[in-house]
Amino acid sequence: MSSRNPLPDGLRFVDAVKEEHFIAMSLIHALGWRDTYVGAVPQDFLDTQITDDRWTAVFRENYLSQNGCHGLLLYQGETPVACINYCPARKSNYNPGEVCQFHNEGYEDFGEIASFYTHPGERGKGYGGLLMDEALRRLKADGFQKVFVFVLRENEKARRFYAAHGFQWDGTHQDIPFPPDTVCVDLRYVRAL
Repeated sequence: MSSRNPLPDGLRFVDAVKEEHFIAMSLIHALGWRDTYVGAVPQDFLDTQITDDRWTAVFRENYLSQNGCHGLLLYQGETPVACINYCPARKSNYNPGEVCQFHNEGYEDFGEIASFYTHPGERGKGYGGLLMDEALRRLKADGFQKVFVFVLRENEKARRFYAAHGFQWDGTHQDIPFPPDTVCVDLRYVRAL
């Protein structure tokens, strides 16, 4: 699927359908977690659990199972620089055994941005905005009228990004426990499409 507006030279969207895409998405996620969540998520969890390949199997399974979750990458030349996963609001966690368990009762007719990361070395170039706009366009084309995303309360930069893209906190949140005794709070940001 192509974007309505042409991308700047050298940039292209790639649907995640191959093993190399799943590997690239997992790496971007891991780098994003290890960079963004320092001080919020326990360091031991980041050091031992957030491996480069942590999500490769999850992204592969999402694609193969056709559960409605789509992976999309933004490439600069031959290098993946950002990725996003969008889907119908998850009725169950697509990642069994994961520490993050989200409850979306009352949001069944929403689209969801399930995950979204830009490579830490590629931030500040507008890549995230291009990718977000394309995912929102695709969700709208799929018939969704509303969308939500969870964002860590302490992640003020991401909260500003989502607000700039029309999202606002709807007052709901999800507590995410991390062993042994840390609880992170994810805020649900919503917007109309």
